[in-house]
Amino acid sequence: MLAMYFWAFVVGGIICVIGQLLFDVAKLTPGHTLSLLVVAGAILDGFGLYEPLVDFAGAGATIPITSFGNSLVHGALHEAKLHGVVGVLTGMFEVTSSGISAAIIFGFIGALVFKPKG
Repeated sequence: MLAMYFWAFVVGGIICVIGQLLFDVAKLTPGHTLSLLVVAGAILDGFGLYEPLVDFAGAGATIPITSFGNSLVHGALHEAKLHGVVGVLTGMFEVTSSGISAAIIFGFIGALVFKPKG
């Protein structure tokens, strides 16, 4: 049990270190870094490498933003097998719709409760 927590911490930390290095060393903007990490997760899932990482690291691989790219591609590939080309579009949103909806709703509530800048 302790080993599972250790590897989740290590893998999640490595993903975060990669993101921080993209900020500090490569001087990428937050939007570019976010997009790059999502695309990296999507590419890893496309090659079938992200699921073994999730099995190994658990929350260390499912919590960072790379997991969103994984979910997009995973849903698209699954639905493409069932429904063809139309499944590619519907599969992406079927798997990720709850996360996207939560981000929109809680972002709106946060803007109502706190004073937004700008």
